[in-house]
Amino acid sequence: MAVDHYENFPVASLLLPKRLRRAVTDIYRFARGADDLADEGDAPPAERLAALQTYRDAIHKIAEGQTPAALFQPLAQTIAQHALPVAPFLDLLSAFDQDIQQTRYADFATLLDYCRRSANPVGTLMLHLYQTTDTDSMAQSASICSALQLINFLQDVGIDWKKERIYLPQEDLIRFGVTERHIGQAQTDAAWCALMQFQVDRARDLLNSGRPLGRTLTGRIGLELRLIIEGGLRILEKIENARFDVFRHRPTLHAHDWVLMCWRALRA
Repeated sequence: MAVDHYENFPVASLLLPKRLRRAVTDIYRFARGADDLADEGDAPPAERLAALQTYRDAIHKIAEGQTPAALFQPLAQTIAQHALPVAPFLDLLSAFDQDIQQTRYADFATLLDYCRRSANPVGTLMLHLYQTTDTDSMAQSASICSALQLINFLQDVGIDWKKERIYLPQEDLIRFGVTERHIGQAQTDAAWCALMQFQVDRARDLLNSGRPLGRTLTGRIGLELRLIIEGGLRILEKIENARFDVFRHRPTLHAHDWVLMCWRALRA
């Protein structure tokens, strides 16, 4: 399982303390591998769900102190060494299961519940590695992770459409007079722009509500988190600058963006 392409995941970053890099990589490999089972290839849904069940079985074995299959033994060692909870791993798997079976979300609350399981577990596990698990920090981490997941959805509207998925709440489509035809035809009229501005503002507010965690976490870890936050905010700026045409101008970060993000993170 490659360790090179999971968005918003600080995999073995030079900003991470060396003692945590193996643990972060093990968590990443689990998340990336399970996510690929849900998303990649042409296997039918039943086969994908069965493959994800092997991941779930491994987590249950680890929780019971049994030895899992060789693929999961490094993760078992990491969980034991750092006393990590297993619930976040199971939450991730439930979200990946959901990706296979659900393609639309009725309202924001339902979508946020998906984010709670698809993104927030990563932040929870990282805070356990950092030994910072107070209530405020956990809540701020959840806000950041959910916001980053929502931002990814905004980036990838066109990509998700090709997978027959829409991660924009149906209630919002109705409110702004947007139909699925807008997405299928890459139509960026006034209704689409209004819808996307609403989504951008909501994601930005959620991300900013978690900002204090970047100051609670000190040293390189705090800088890492501030960079991640600035990356999310920069993507939102690019979506706005592209007049919400994420179909033809999918926002990505380039070298000059990283310079700006580093400056902003250091200022913060």
